[in-house]
Amino acid sequence: MGVNIALDGPSGAGKSTIAKAVAAKMKYVYVDTGAMFRAIACYMVESGADLDNTQEIIAKLSEITVKLEYRDGAQHVILNGEDVSDKIRTPEISMAASKTSAIPEVRTFLLGQQQTMAKENDIIMDGRDIGTVVLPNADVKIFLTADAEERAKRRFKELQEKGDPSTYEEVLEDIKQRDYNDTHRETAPLKKADDAVEVNTTKLDLLQSIDEICRVINEKLEKKNTDVTNKSERKVRSHELMAVRPIDKSNHLSPVRVCIYGLFRWLVLGIYHIMFNISFEGLENIPKDGGNIFAANHRSYQDPMFIAIHTRVPLSYMAKQELFEVNKAFKWLITAFGAFPVQRGKGDTAVIDTAIDKLNMGRNLTIFPEGTRSKDGKVGKGKTGVALIAAVAQTKVVPVGINFTGKLKFRSKVIIRFGKPITPSEIGASNADSKSLKILKSKIMEEITKLVHE
Repeated sequence: MGVNIALDGPSGAGKSTIAKAVAAKMKYVYVDTGAMFRAIACYMVESGADLDNTQEIIAKLSEITVKLEYRDGAQHVILNGEDVSDKIRTPEISMAASKTSAIPEVRTFLLGQQQTMAKENDIIMDGRDIGTVVLPNADVKIFLTADAEERAKRRFKELQEKGDPSTYEEVLEDIKQRDYNDTHRETAPLKKADDAVEVNTTKLDLLQSIDEICRVINEKLEKKNTDVTNKSERKVRSHELMAVRPIDKSNHLSPVRVCIYGLFRWLVLGIYHIMFNISFEGLENIPKDGGNIFAANHRSYQDPMFIAIHTRVPLSYMAKQELFEVNKAFKWLITAFGAFPVQRGKGDTAVIDTAIDKLNMGRNLTIFPEGTRSKDGKVGKGKTGVALIAAVAQTKVVPVGINFTGKLKFRSKVIIRFGKPITPSEIGASNADSKSLKILKSKIMEEITKLVHE
C-alpha cells in the first residue's frame, strides 16, 4: 500500500492547486476527487436532469464513466470520453456538484475508484471528506482553509483569467453557500478530522502555502516512520525474550471427550456433505495425536468446521475479541467449541501463552495467519503469530488449503487440502528469534498457497 496524504477543506481554499504542486514536488500521484464529483454534476446539468430529484440522478449514474488522465504532467478529467477539465470549473457546475455530491449513491459510485488508486500509489488526494470517510487511515491528514473573502478573491481571479463573466459578489455568495451546503449535508459533511493538522493560508501566498504543506507532510511522515521503527524493534525484542518451551506431547485429553467429539464430527460431516459438494485431500497428513497447529487460509465462517471434521483430537482456535461481545449465548457457544479471544493489532502477547497452554493440554490449535477472510480466494502475506507459537512450542504445523469459488452457498464445490506437517527445527527454526520466525512464516504461507492453487 502506498503513502496516503488526505487534504480536506472548504471550496476555494486552493486545495487542488496546492495539492498538484505538492504532488509534483514529492513525486506523488495527485487525485482530484472534487473534479470527479464535478464531472458527474456536469453530466447531470448537460443532460437536463432535475438536480432536486435524487432518484433521477441515481438512475443516470449508470450512464457515466469518469476517468483521470495525466498528460505532460497535467491532470485531465474525462467524462464519457470527453475532456471536460475546463468545463467543470464554472460556478454553475460548482453549485450542481454541491447538490449531487451530497447523495450517498453518488459518493459510493466514486469511492471504490478513489480507494483503489490510494492502495496502488503514493497519492495526495483532496476533497471534502478524504480524511474522515475516503481515507480514514491516511498517513497524513491536512485541513486546508482560508477566510471566505480571500477564497472568493482567488476564485474570482481564476475565473477572470478564463474569461468567465461572473462577478466577485457572485463568487463570494457561491463560496458562502457552498460552505453552508458542505458542512450541513447529512452524508459525509465537511469537517476537520480529529487527527488532521489545520493550515490556514489566508495570509500565505501560493509558494508559502506549498512549502507549509510540504513541511507538515515531511514532519508527520518522519514521526510516523520513527514510531513504526521503534514499535517494530520493541516487538522483535519481545519475541526474542520468549524462551523456547517445547510442549509435552505425552499429555492427552480424556478418551470420553475424544469419543464424544468423534461422534459429533461424523454427524457434522454428514450434514456438510448435504450442504456442500465437499471433498478432502491429504487426510494421511493429519496427525493422530494432539498438540499440533493447523494453519489455513481464511475464506468463510465455516473454515474451523471444515478443518475439524477430520481431526481426531478436539481443536482450539483464536477468534477476534468482538465475537465474544455479541451476546452471552454466542460467547458460551464459541467457547464450548474451543475458541479463545485475541485482540487484533494490539500485540496481545498473553494470547501466545493461552495458545501454548491449549497445545500442552493435548488439544490441537487452528490459526488463520491472514487474520481476516479473503473475499477473492487469494492468499495474503500472513502474520507472524502462527510462526511464533510454533517456534516457542516447537510443534508441528499442518498447512491447510480451503478452496471454493465465489461466495459459499448451498451445494458449493469445496475442496479441503491438508499438506505435509512442517516441523520448525527441521527447517532451521529452532528458536523464537526474528530469523527463525521469518523462515517458518514464509514456509507456512508458501505451503498454504500451494494447497490453495493446486
